[in-house]
Amino acid sequence: MKPKPDRGPWIQTFTGRQFFPLDPDPLEIDIEDIAHALALQCRFGGHSRAFYSVAQHSVFVADMCPPHLKLTGLLHDATEAYLIDLPRPIKQAIPEYRRIEDKLAEVIAKRFTPHPTCPIQFHHPFIKVADKIALATEARDLLGKPPAPWGDGVDPSPVHIEPWDSLKSEYEFLRRFRECTKP
Repeated sequence: MKPKPDRGPWIQTFTGRQFFPLDPDPLEIDIEDIAHALALQCRFGGHSRAFYSVAQHSVFVADMCPPHLKLTGLLHDATEAYLIDLPRPIKQAIPEYRRIEDKLAEVIAKRFTPHPTCPIQFHHPFIKVADKIALATEARDLLGKPPAPWGDGVDPSPVHIEPWDSLKSEYEFLRRFRECTKP
């Protein structure tokens, strides 16, 4: 019997899988792992006035998207289920982290792309704008008064954010996923 190749370090996921973040395989990615992990991660490194999960942020972005981009909007931060949500200045300062994240994003897109003619497009301009609107809205509703101007000059959404607990965040994330992937 041939020994399994060494795929490097691994983590155990919520569903009990062995996941190799440096050698990801699309077949090892599970939407329940993503939903659960993102529902338990607080945005802004925990520096918000209340717990606000990456899963709720992802639902907020997806809800702004047109139908053909909703799944992309929902999954745009799915890598953070396996790599955690690093604050933007830290993430930008670590090129190797970005390389690992980009590789994982490709694998996640491959795993969940419903059809080759309708690929998940994490770098689609609309996703970038929706993410910036979400950030501006979250800053307005969840962070204290900023010590200096920050952001990209994008206006926040007229919708006000009411933070969900982790259970509701996970439920709503999975509900949106089912809506996006139903035949």
